[in-house]
Amino acid sequence: MPIRDLIIVAIVFSAAIMALRRPWIGVMLWTWISVMSPHRLTWGFAYSMPVAMIAALAVLTGLIFTRDRDSPLKGAPVTWLIAFAVLMTTSWMFGMDPSGDFAQWDKVMKIYLMTLVALVLLRNKYHIMAFAWVTAGSLGLLAIKTGVFTVLGGGKSRVWGPEGSFINDNNEFGLAMIMTIPLLHFLQLQVRSRLVKHALSFTMLMCFAAALGTHSRGAILAAGAMAVMFWVRSRNKGAIGLLILLGLVAILPVMPQEWWDRMATIREYQDDGSAMGRINAWGVALEVAKHNLFGGGMSYQYQLFFSLYGVYENIVRAAHSIYFQILGNHGFIGLFLYLGIWFSTYRTAGWLRQNARSEPQAAWAAELGAMVQVSLIGFAVGGAFLSLAYYDLPYNMMVMVVLARVWVMTRGWERDPQVGFLEYCGLRRAASADRNGQTSAPQQPGKV
Repeated sequence: MPIRDLIIVAIVFSAAIMALRRPWIGVMLWTWISVMSPHRLTWGFAYSMPVAMIAALAVLTGLIFTRDRDSPLKGAPVTWLIAFAVLMTTSWMFGMDPSGDFAQWDKVMKIYLMTLVALVLLRNKYHIMAFAWVTAGSLGLLAIKTGVFTVLGGGKSRVWGPEGSFINDNNEFGLAMIMTIPLLHFLQLQVRSRLVKHALSFTMLMCFAAALGTHSRGAILAAGAMAVMFWVRSRNKGAIGLLILLGLVAILPVMPQEWWDRMATIREYQDDGSAMGRINAWGVALEVAKHNLFGGGMSYQYQLFFSLYGVYENIVRAAHSIYFQILGNHGFIGLFLYLGIWFSTYRTAGWLRQNARSEPQAAWAAELGAMVQVSLIGFAVGGAFLSLAYYDLPYNMMVMVVLARVWVMTRGWERDPQVGFLEYCGLRRAASADRNGQTSAPQQPGKV
């Protein structure tokens, strides 16, 4: 029996049992599974196990019995998200093929449901920091795996994401790697151990290497836009500038000639069939939105639409753009609501950056806001060329900044549990008896 399968299953069932009493742990389990798809990295029985369903059932069961829950309506991004979900459901019901699109609608709505569940159950700094570590750490592990492969192989073979996941395609995987770098840097700012800091620096470098290994032009454009803002927003511009330069000097020279040839097509898109096929798909999406109030449904990739509106070709192709993907799927109203989610999330992150820095206990929230803004810039630029509209990662960042804003506004440092992380999880006693048999009060924890 494969060891890797046993490890994955043991983690899933252990965390699911813990989630029955502490459902916020189930949120972490769901996040790990949905972002990383660890079961898809196995070769045995765990590969096809319904691990996401197990995590969701554990969370929802725990949610029924716990008192530690709150309303998910905690800010403008959540309102925009709910409105978009309603519009999406309407679009699906009146779309071209509701029965055929059900699987995709069901998949996306589960993600939105669990996003709202996370907003209900995550309530303090421990929760937010754990959520950030699980999100960034899951993708960081994939980055190390694929980044090392890229460097050792000279970038000759493209790397791909976990099979069956949102980031299975090389382009989507490349953007996910780029968007993870600011979150890893945020975590780096929170730790004290030099060893952990260096490990996170290495992971960020491997994220960049993995993105290059995908041969994705959209990911490279996102990396360029994000690097500029990353440097501007960093409080240590010299170190970050050196890290960016080191990444370029260390990795670019090993990339093969075919990689450079592919990157050169960014300037010569008229001669690239793939690029012109995308532009044709964008035109079809625009026409579908013009003629259908709610778009084509959960997809507009139908031969009828491409035969009617295709200019460059009539071949059915994916949009390869979050903007035209949403426009073709859900019309102009859907695109307006979708953009509202990310504009309001960016503003919420900006509020953290401006208002949390003045309070020493909340300085971490200001750093979170700054790095989420950097990551969203990468999503906005890279997403213009990639179909990644429904992927969990940006929604997780939305959850982080919304929760952090509530935490800052309500002075969360005054009500957070004054115990260590292991004690809070119930993995260790929160207090110990002294020599006289008296119970000592738990100490104020340091940085998570």
